Amino acid sequence: MTLGLINANPVVHAKKERIARTEDFHCDDAVDPLEIYDFVRDIRDPEHPYSLEQLSVLSEESITVDEKLGRILITFTPTIQHCSMATVIGLCLRVKLKECFPPHFKVDIKVAPGSHADEESVNKQLNDKERVAAALENPNLRQLVDECLYSSEL
Repeated sequence: MTLGLINANPVVHAKKERIARTEDFHCDDAVDPLEIYDFVRDIRDPEHPYSLEQLSVLSEESITVDEKLGRILITFTPTIQHCSMATVIGLCLRVKLKECFPPHFKVDIKVAPGSHADEESVNKQLNDKERVAAALENPNLRQLVDECLYSSEL
């Protein structure tokens, strides 16, 4: 599986234990970073059979929520500076959040500052509604996103 991979030997970290939640999901429409992290941590990396959590692409600290402004910001860190899958990871995060959280939240998805060679371009693509919609209309790209979201290989 390493033939042709951009990052053939990623550093893999242990998964964290899930925190049991007692309240009903969205009973009050309040959203916190840990709740978001619980929903996106198991997204599979497009290139490897590991989750974004296992590759340290995401962490609880990389998610912020501003309830007053209705904004969610997810900052992720690709495993290498020239990661060609950064936009796919961002699309996966966007699709997953759209499925799971109230639509009144504005979601911004960005690569961590200094973590990608084309940081500005990737951030622009991930936060442009028309570009996101066009990308998700591409059947091959949509299939890849779905595989990352719904894969049970982890």
